[in-house]
Amino acid sequence: MFKLYEKYLIEIFLKKFFLLAIIFFSLTFILGLLEEISFLKNQNKSFYYPYFLTLLNTPITLFEIFPFIFLLSTQFLFYDLFKKEELELLKKNGLKNTSIIKLLFIVSVIMGLVSVLIYYNFASTLKFHYSNIKNDLSKDNKYLAMVNNSGLWIKDEINNNILIVKSKFLKKNYLSEVIVNELDQEFNLIRVIQSKKVDISKNEWIVYNPTITKNNVTEVYKDNLFIQTNFNEKKIKNIFSNVSTLNLFQLFNMKDDFEKLGYSTNELKIYMLKLISMPIFYGLLSLISSIIMLNGSRNISFIRNIVVGILISVIIYYINFMFSSLGNTGKIPISISILFPIIIISIISIIGLVTVNEK
Repeated sequence: MFKLYEKYLIEIFLKKFFLLAIIFFSLTFILGLLEEISFLKNQNKSFYYPYFLTLLNTPITLFEIFPFIFLLSTQFLFYDLFKKEELELLKKNGLKNTSIIKLLFIVSVIMGLVSVLIYYNFASTLKFHYSNIKNDLSKDNKYLAMVNNSGLWIKDEINNNILIVKSKFLKKNYLSEVIVNELDQEFNLIRVIQSKKVDISKNEWIVYNPTITKNNVTEVYKDNLFIQTNFNEKKIKNIFSNVSTLNLFQLFNMKDDFEKLGYSTNELKIYMLKLISMPIFYGLLSLISSIIMLNGSRNISFIRNIVVGILISVIIYYINFMFSSLGNTGKIPISISILFPIIIISIISIIGLVTVNEK
């Protein structure tokens, strides 16, 4: 069972966390609402529709702000302890600063596990529905792409025709083992195009040595065939880059499907490793925040400590971003791209803990 002082500190920490979460949720909701109102200004939708869309999108945005909230929650906790001189009272009763830091670290890790296993899955599901609704409302709702066990599937509408494309592999800007079914607006089959290799670097695809079946007659062509589409390599990759719409189970399934397709799974692996390591990351941020507050002079204003905390969180964000980019491009191993920032933060924390009990 928790000791009395532990219950007290946990209660204060949770209050600070949920208060900050509500504040950031409100700010994110307001900003998102303005964006949705602008998006729907030419749509014949009800007054409540932008509010509904914003509610679907805000939870996942809040999840991305959680590291910053953990850091600030810890700083506000210590500010209360300093202001009420409760930290001195705890120390007089034999409680060390490291004991408080250890408690906050453990609580942050547990909250991180809950946020990843429960909150993230809930928020990503809402984000998925949000993306589907926005896709239906946008001009691109006729253009669809998906990956399953059989490969990559694309539905495209251009020049009053419908293209249904299936490919077994995707490597760089080339589709392999491609079948293109071309239909008219009434879904009558016009022709079937088959090719071992298709260049999709531009919207005008280059089909190498196509085999074309039309009116039950099949011909093999030596010349390349050019097909105009609404898709290219960049657009296809962008479609699959919004991994925040996938819950943990879908991420693992998508990874398997991408590997079968030959599509790079680096981005998925990095995102999954980030989610797995997130609880430890939250704990380290609370630890760093504690060290900042305890090692700082009591004469330094609270605002200055907050500014220092914000600057550190920004630096940590860019370190994470830089290493994630290097991992995604294959310049460093994926595991290093995630673990190295955590190792850096851990080393800084250990250095800060050396003198923390003397404060």
